[in-house]
Amino acid sequence: MSAITSKSTPSPSRTRRRMGDVEPTTYRPQKATGFGIIEQAREGVLARQVDQLAQLLNMSLKEVATVLQIAERTMHRFRREGHLDEQSGERLLLLENLAAHGLLVFDGRSDAFANWLRYPLRELRGQAPLALLTTISGFSLVDDVLTRIEYGVYA
Repeated sequence: MSAITSKSTPSPSRTRRRMGDVEPTTYRPQKATGFGIIEQAREGVLARQVDQLAQLLNMSLKEVATVLQIAERTMHRFRREGHLDEQSGERLLLLENLAAHGLLVFDGRSDAFANWLRYPLRELRGQAPLALLTTISGFSLVDDVLTRIEYGVYA
């Protein structure tokens, strides 16, 4: 079973381990082109971007590690080293692109987008968008749904 679950909102009685003690910030992910993602991943992605994106999307360490397709221990090691490897960096940049698109669609409301990621959608065969982000194809499918919402195409 995947570490990513499809729940509409986290229960206040449950506490989830967060990605470090990142101060509230005005961090807003920027959309990059395909070649931009490749170049950034090759140059190296800073581990602090993981923390910023996790905080923005209200994601736990376990959820981020699952999306990046790495173990939690590996995530801790990357955070100590200060940067991600190329494959994890590319996945983080894909998540950042998706977040930039989601914030555009949800009028900058990161809380609404974070909740949408956890809500099962008929268009995704009843799965939550977050559950599909374990594959590159899943990123594409979720981005397609955001595009349909953006342009008012609901069927």
